Amino acid sequence: MWQFLVHYLNHFVVIIAIAWIYSSRQVLKGFLILLSTMLVDIDHLWATPIFDPNRCSVGFHTFHSEIAIIIYVAGMFIFKNKWLKLAFIGLVFHMITDGIDCLWSGI
Repeated sequence: MWQFLVHYLNHFVVIIAIAWIYSSRQVLKGFLILLSTMLVDIDHLWATPIFDPNRCSVGFHTFHSEIAIIIYVAGMFIFKNKWLKLAFIGLVFHMITDGIDCLWSGI
């Protein structure tokens, strides 16, 4: 239960704090951008089975692969556009959250 709670608090509540720290004047815009990075989970639909509680998404799914994560980290530094940079920050945070979930599961 705690794992589930921490996972979804990170995905939905902590990103509000990240948005506020990133741009306190445009929290809603930042929050929506960070929330949109959840679309990266569309790659879960390509797996069989779609959900497996004993599978770590990091390193397994296409948009959670090591190459994708390297691109997300690089994007935080390469792009100058404030909002595009935030999207890459959100993707990296998403991978960290999923990675914590994997550690918690012992996978």
